Amino acid sequence: MPSDQSQFASRSVERKTLTDRVHEILREDILNNRLPPDTPIQEAVIARDLGVSRGPVREALQKLSAEGLVEIITHRGAVVTSLTWQEFIDAYRVREALEALATRLATPNLTPNDITILEQLHEEMIRHAEAEAVDAFFAANAKFHHMLVIQSNNKKLVEMYYPLIDQMRRYRMRSLTLRGGLSKSCDEHKAILDAIKAGDANEAAMRMSAHIQIPQQILQSEHAEDELQLVSNDLK
Repeated sequence: MPSDQSQFASRSVERKTLTDRVHEILREDILNNRLPPDTPIQEAVIARDLGVSRGPVREALQKLSAEGLVEIITHRGAVVTSLTWQEFIDAYRVREALEALATRLATPNLTPNDITILEQLHEEMIRHAEAEAVDAFFAANAKFHHMLVIQSNNKKLVEMYYPLIDQMRRYRMRSLTLRGGLSKSCDEHKAILDAIKAGDANEAAMRMSAHIQIPQQILQSEHAEDELQLVSNDLK
């Protein structure tokens, strides 16, 4: 897929952290779909536009490959990864397991102040949903889920969760459509929050699991192939 990689020309890189800065720029462009799935990444072009040698670019691409965001193909170079229909479902299943566990572990750890923050985030989500401010909605939504993952106090869970979410984040618009829109998502978060406030860790985990299962169920329906095509089209 062709891509205008001249976008890198306007961003210079400090020499003291070349690899990290190149990695940060490329990673952000991949996660925000400025470099969509299946886009070839031209090492020489990026090095030229960022004003660095090819070495830091190559090292940054190796880091992105380890994160599952690019694939390095012999004789072809690096290509932004994409998720197949089955990989998309698999990712949802793993996310469901991780977030249900995180919610169950986090519930007894949450302080009154934490719960107040979750309530405020939920209120933000409602306001953004009513205003159809999708990006702002997703920002508040991410903070809601982030708090539960962090408050699980489980380092291994955290290590597994964020690389997975980074891969799925590129498909967030289609995920929203699959679950029925912003207002429905707000209702599901309210059910999770109500269980947390009641101190019922198992109920909260069950509600989180149900929240994440909804897109899976649609993807596994008789229209799964059509849904996959729509997932792909969202990123083109």
